[in-house]
Amino acid sequence: MDADRDRTSFTSDLVALRGGDSAALGRIVTVLYDELKRLARGQLHGHRAETLDTTGLVHEAFLRLVDQTGVAVEDRAHFLSLCARVMRQVTIDAARARLAEKRGAALRADVPVEEAGGPIQSQAEWLIDLHRAAERIGEVDERLERLVECRLFAGMTHEEAALALGMSLRSAEREWARARAWLRAELG
Repeated sequence: MDADRDRTSFTSDLVALRGGDSAALGRIVTVLYDELKRLARGQLHGHRAETLDTTGLVHEAFLRLVDQTGVAVEDRAHFLSLCARVMRQVTIDAARARLAEKRGAALRADVPVEEAGGPIQSQAEWLIDLHRAAERIGEVDERLERLVECRLFAGMTHEEAALALGMSLRSAEREWARARAWLRAELG
């Protein structure tokens, strides 16, 4: 009974969001907060982002979503896919800022050059390279880019990515094999 009420409430909030009710976004985020935190953990997994934690990433994504007007969210899976995209952009922006900070540190006389780079810079550079490779894939096949976004940036399983992208599990697995081959070629 509660699940039916939650589903009805969620659907009502989606309709309200499409109608321009900005408060509906807050209600949707409240309902999906645990899932958004899981997406954020997936987004940050393996990346040392000193300026971001899961809560901060969820909140920053929420603020960016609030600023977007005319967002037409179809369903729960589509909303989570949209959140994954926004979280990807937040993470990439943080990596770029981190690289800029590290590059600036290398120019200061009081910081040895070997301390200015290192693992953090390598992780940030790798993340930005991955983002650029995903964008190049998107120029040819946008659905593959969304799949990379769901799998690598949001840490979704094959099943979750398939649901978020509205495709069968078998198609998601087949497309993921294509995306991985493309990424290997792009990233060397």
